Amino acid sequence: MQPQPQPAAAARPVPVKPHTLFDDVYGIAVGVLFVAMGVLLLQAAGLITGGVAGISLLVSYVSGYSVGMLFMLINLPFFLFGYLFMGARFTIKSLAGSILIMAMLKLMPSGLVIGHVHPMVAALGGGTFCGMGILALARHGAGVGGTGIVTLWLQKRYGINAGRTQVAIDGVILLAALSLVAPHLVGWSSLSAVAMSSMVMAWHRPGRYFGN
Repeated sequence: MQPQPQPAAAARPVPVKPHTLFDDVYGIAVGVLFVAMGVLLLQAAGLITGGVAGISLLVSYVSGYSVGMLFMLINLPFFLFGYLFMGARFTIKSLAGSILIMAMLKLMPSGLVIGHVHPMVAALGGGTFCGMGILALARHGAGVGGTGIVTLWLQKRYGINAGRTQVAIDGVILLAALSLVAPHLVGWSSLSAVAMSSMVMAWHRPGRYFGN
């Protein structure tokens, strides 16, 4: 008589190990680098994207002010929202990330000059880089500020997918851009916003990672 196979032991939940200080510093630094690279690619092609990065690019094209400075200034009221509803720890990390992004956008053009980039490459690459940066920051309890803080709060508080909310916000930003940016560039910018939001929509979900 053949021995009956024993039922597999029930899978035990894997204990979640919190991020160390080094993990957070490194993760936020990588996120900052991704966002800055994405914005530089978009700026080189005259494109915008969603969120505060898109608003900053749009205003910089009209006013001539530094996109890094605008990124920081536009973020200030959103940091107040983050402090009130997401807590001091999240806000401090997000503020640090935003300051680093501003600094990177100021310093990187002196070491990286993009002579030519096709709008499609800039849209896909820039949007994807920004999306990866947002994910890296979110996984370490931070945000890029602005609308990202609101979308993360809505997901945490009400379970509304952050990527879907970001798509809706980005649609409004791109519609506003039609009055200031050439229609074909707004079309490519839409692709960048989709690429960025798709990254967040696909991978920043409750339950996607242990510890969510």
